[in-house]
Amino acid sequence: MISAEAFKKAYKEMDTLDFSKAASVLEIIKEVREKGDEAIKAFSLKFDKVEVNELLVPRSELEKAWSELDEKLKEALELSKRNIEKYQKSIMWKQMEKSELYQKVHALRRVGIYVPGGKASYPSTVLMTAVLARVAGVEEIIVVTPPQKDGINRATLAACYISGVDRVYQTGGAQAVAALAYGTETIPRVDKIVGPGNQYVALAKKLVYGDVGIDSIAGPSEIVIVADHTANKEWVALDILAQAEHDEMARTFLISSDEKVLSSIEEELKKQKLLQPRLKVIEESLENNHYAILTSGKDESIEIVNLIAGEHVSIQTADAEDYVEKVRTAGAIFIGEYSPEAIGDYSAGPSHVLPTSGNARFASGLSVNDFLRTNSVISLSRETFMECAAAAVAIANEESLAAHRDSVSIRMGERA
Repeated sequence: MISAEAFKKAYKEMDTLDFSKAASVLEIIKEVREKGDEAIKAFSLKFDKVEVNELLVPRSELEKAWSELDEKLKEALELSKRNIEKYQKSIMWKQMEKSELYQKVHALRRVGIYVPGGKASYPSTVLMTAVLARVAGVEEIIVVTPPQKDGINRATLAACYISGVDRVYQTGGAQAVAALAYGTETIPRVDKIVGPGNQYVALAKKLVYGDVGIDSIAGPSEIVIVADHTANKEWVALDILAQAEHDEMARTFLISSDEKVLSSIEEELKKQKLLQPRLKVIEESLENNHYAILTSGKDESIEIVNLIAGEHVSIQTADAEDYVEKVRTAGAIFIGEYSPEAIGDYSAGPSHVLPTSGNARFASGLSVNDFLRTNSVISLSRETFMECAAAAVAIANEESLAAHRDSVSIRMGERA
């Protein structure tokens, strides 16, 4: 247990992205740009210990994976897909009506989605990214995912099939990001790369940004939970474990102004973790990246939540609704005991691809609108032009841009 004041000081020292790996990631990107498919295959053998002959997964494999999938899992993926589509359509940017000034909305032409495949398989990430792109109207959706000795996870391929993914390539890590950013003989260059990955993937996305669009720089997954005496201690403990089992770097923050609540949940954690199959991962995560934070009251709890700017913020208190307006920095907020973060990971509707590592201070979760771009359309009448023209001339004169001034003033009939 740590006091709020002590945590504020410790939080400044928390590292999220290991820049010592940047040089090696840059070298991988350089190799892929120079050698294309040859480099991709070499890195697959080096890092994934898999010899890849064909990067492209045949379309028939996606359909076969779907047809052979367990019926209950099929139904689960379909329900999740429907909920994601419904939510994303409700927030999608709408085309403005034509006027003298309006905005035109366009879908991106081609996007690349990174789907992790190392310590676990993530068909949910396919749904939480590809479905959004399909709703937006993206012309071509490409998925990259690390190769596996026994082939790519069947549920992941099945999710690609029902989500409308056009092509799947078996490549992962920084080399996959480089391939999407610059293209190879087999993998086409995309307009934007989205999806979570490890630190090598995050660094690669950071380094190629500007040559290609990206969604965000994903750090370790994290949850911030605020609990009081009304919270179900067993449920909260399982919510923490659900985050900790992602990987050893997953970060969990438990906040309360009641010391007894913190102590009882911490005791529950010790019991519940022993029932989990990923115990080794969980224990390392809890040992190094778990914080039980004691605050002086509600205001300080909110202060700490906003300081962390967490990926997931779960409020399990009697007055949970009061937090919605006051929590200004969160990837997603989960209100009440029946809104666990795990339901958001799979089937609630909003995407689970969210800003991490404090990026919720300035970034939002992935949405359909990340697959759209806009351009302004300016189509002025003579009357509207004349209303704006004198101001434009005055500003152009101030900036000593004579051609700008003349371009406007000649239309006013007042060439200087």
